[in-house]
Amino acid sequence: MFSSFFYLLRARGLSVSFNEWMTLLEALQKNLHHCSFTEFYYVCRAILVKSESDFDRFDGAFLEYFKDMEFTKELPKQLLEWLENPKDKPKDTFDMQRAMQNNRLSPEEIQKMFLERLEEQKEEHNGGSYWVGTGGVSVFGNSGYSPKGIRVGGTSRYKSALQVAGERNFRDFRNDNTLDTRQFQMAFRYLRQFSSRIDAPKTELDVDGTIQATCDNGGNLKMIYQRPRKNTVKVLLLMDSGGSVEYYSRLCSALFQAVSKSNHFKDLKVYYFHNSIYAKMYTEPTLRTKLAVETDWILQNISSEYKVIIVGDAMMEPSELMGRSFFSYGVRDKTPGIEWFQKFKQKYPHIVWLNPAKRPQWSGYWSHTYDILSELFPMYYLSVDGLEEALKKLLVSR
Repeated sequence: MFSSFFYLLRARGLSVSFNEWMTLLEALQKNLHHCSFTEFYYVCRAILVKSESDFDRFDGAFLEYFKDMEFTKELPKQLLEWLENPKDKPKDTFDMQRAMQNNRLSPEEIQKMFLERLEEQKEEHNGGSYWVGTGGVSVFGNSGYSPKGIRVGGTSRYKSALQVAGERNFRDFRNDNTLDTRQFQMAFRYLRQFSSRIDAPKTELDVDGTIQATCDNGGNLKMIYQRPRKNTVKVLLLMDSGGSVEYYSRLCSALFQAVSKSNHFKDLKVYYFHNSIYAKMYTEPTLRTKLAVETDWILQNISSEYKVIIVGDAMMEPSELMGRSFFSYGVRDKTPGIEWFQKFKQKYPHIVWLNPAKRPQWSGYWSHTYDILSELFPMYYLSVDGLEEALKKLLVSR
């Protein structure tokens, strides 16, 4: 059965074994792909690909082999035309209170409602909260806002969709684009420059000194040793949890693991917040009230010698950052979030912001808080290069 596909995968660098291929044939025989070409793709990938770093290589081979397949649309053609070419241009402001009610819906409920709307809908709809359309706060459609839902057509804006309907978006996970814990750990080696030399015997090889001394010695090897460093680096990590930043959870998790496993720190303290810092922060990403810690306590008890790294996408409802009397996760706070951020900026001379998202170009509304916080803090894109630049910045005071 299409054995040439097996050989193409091997030729493209995927180490597909004969046993894995037989497992795929067995899965097809049991109709685990449900006679769907899309489901067939996922079954193939689940069985034949051993690492997500090979996803891109697999996708290339898959599309090369099945390039002549005609993909049938699972959504009504007229509906897709409405969504791609709406009569009314979507707005950037939404009924946020109404939108947040969608948080109560489970993925199963949203899927069921979506199928019901496809049966009911007979015309184009833009705005609102019920139909499949553009703008508005419905959990179906595109160019609107809902903390979770199904995107149909359009392009991703807030990275919060649970599912993308009518689209095959094979993601790029090449090794040269994948950031892993090891790469982050290597970047954290920059912080060793904060460490001080201790008064001990010279037992640590000085590579640069050895090279220079060998050159000065006419090429004859001359070993130079230096006193070892004492780990004096203290890091305070503040991480955004939940909401839009969930889209980047894998990337943020790799960073957290790198920080946790790093042996370049004398002390590491980690606290979590949601969107903006308020009167309380949390010791776990679940943000449970019983795990809350007074933010004032953190500011008073964690000394200014700590190097502070804030991780978050800096995008939120502007009132969350600038407004007063804000209520979040059971905590009511009359102090604007921006003032809490300013307190951290004033207390800690070494502070940077790592952002997994780039500045949104599609809406001045959602880039408002991003711009405010990027003006307040040195902000770097969360990549290996960005992390290295941020750590270099931590080497000097503001």
